[in-house]
Amino acid sequence: MKYFAKLGAVTSTGNVIGNKVNAVINVNDDALLDSDGNENESLGIEFLTNLYGYSNWVQCSKETGGLRKNSAGVGMVYDGDRDAFVSQKPFSSWALDEDTCRWEPPTPRPLDGMYDWNEDSKSWDKLLT
Repeated sequence: MKYFAKLGAVTSTGNVIGNKVNAVINVNDDALLDSDGNENESLGIEFLTNLYGYSNWVQCSKETGGLRKNSAGVGMVYDGDRDAFVSQKPFSSWALDEDTCRWEPPTPRPLDGMYDWNEDSKSWDKLLT
């Protein structure tokens, strides 16, 4: 089974805008195979376009670190320059790790318990357990 993210929104004039993921669906592996038995993403996009009448699809993976760095989820954005799915920035102080395309805090989370990020102090607050 392969997965595809449906990107963007359709305007009243029928134009597709944006790269925000609004659905993730699965497609049978056979839909992506060419006549030589090789997998081809464009065949999956063609299959979905014919099925749904919508053409803005990107193949994705269910595993983080797999195809396009992160698994796609509704509300995420496909960044074509990075060829990656990126979640919404959780806090203004966090920075995007260019290798993983995941948001990282200014200081790493401590490993000795449960913590919550405090954006006001830009530090981790230990939670009571």
